[in-house]
Amino acid sequence: MNDKVIVITGASGGIGAALAELAAGRGARVVLLARRERELGEVAARCGPEALPVVADATRREDVSRALVSALARFDRIDVWVNNAGRGITRLVSELADEDFDEMMLVNVKSALYGMQAVLPHFKERGRGHVINVSSMLGRMPLAVARSAYSAAKHALNALTANLRMELRPAYPGIYVSSVHPGVVATSFGVNARHGGADSRRIPGAQTAEEVAEVIAGVIEHPRADVYTRPGAQQMVVAYYAAEDMGLAEQQAPFFSPVAPR
Repeated sequence: MNDKVIVITGASGGIGAALAELAAGRGARVVLLARRERELGEVAARCGPEALPVVADATRREDVSRALVSALARFDRIDVWVNNAGRGITRLVSELADEDFDEMMLVNVKSALYGMQAVLPHFKERGRGHVINVSSMLGRMPLAVARSAYSAAKHALNALTANLRMELRPAYPGIYVSSVHPGVVATSFGVNARHGGADSRRIPGAQTAEEVAEVIAGVIEHPRADVYTRPGAQQMVVAYYAAEDMGLAEQQAPFFSPVAPR
C-alpha cells in the first residue's frame, strides 16, 4: 500500500476512519471525505500531515466531484477509491415510507455511484485503478428484517459493482472493482440508523472496525472481486442460495438471530 493515493468516503468514524489510519500507517496518502468537519479533522490528524480531509456530502454529486478535484490537485493521481459512506434503518417492509426507501438508496447506493462515475475517467486515462464498494452481508442475505430497505440498497450496490466490473474488463483490465461484505461491526452504525436501533457495539461477536479495515487493506494489496470479512460467511451465502427452498432455509439459524449486520 506504500505511496498509494486512497480516497475514502465516510471517513470520519467507524470503518472509514479505521481504514484511513491503517492505510496511512502503511505509507499510503489518504484523502478523507465526510460531512462532520471536527471528527474528520481528528481522523486526518491521526493519519499524519499528508492526509487530505475534504468536508463533503457523498450524497451530493457536486461534492464528490469537488473532492476528486481536490485529491488530484494535491496528489496528481488517485489509485484507489473506497465508497464506504452509508447508513442503516430500522423499519420492516410493511412499515416503509417513501422517505425511508429514498434515503437508503441515496446514502447507500447513489453516493457510491457518484464516486464510481467521478473517478472512472481518471482511472480510464491512466489505464488502472481500483474501486472498492463497502457493502454488507445484508446485501446477500435477509438476516435482519428490520434493516429491509438497507438490505435492498446493498443488493442494488452489489449489482452495480458487478456490472461495472464486467463493463470495464474487456477494455480496461487494469481497473479493479471490488465488493467487501462485513457482518456486524462494533461502531455507532446501529444507533445512527434511521429510526434508531440497537447499538452495534453491544452486540456479542461484533467485529471491530479495525478488523474490517484489515480485510479491506488486503483487497487493496491483492485485488479480488468479492470479499467477506468473516470466516465462513461466503459459505453461508452459498448454502442459502443453493437451498432447494429458501423459505425453509430462512426458518433456521442464523435467520432467527435478532442481530442487524453492518
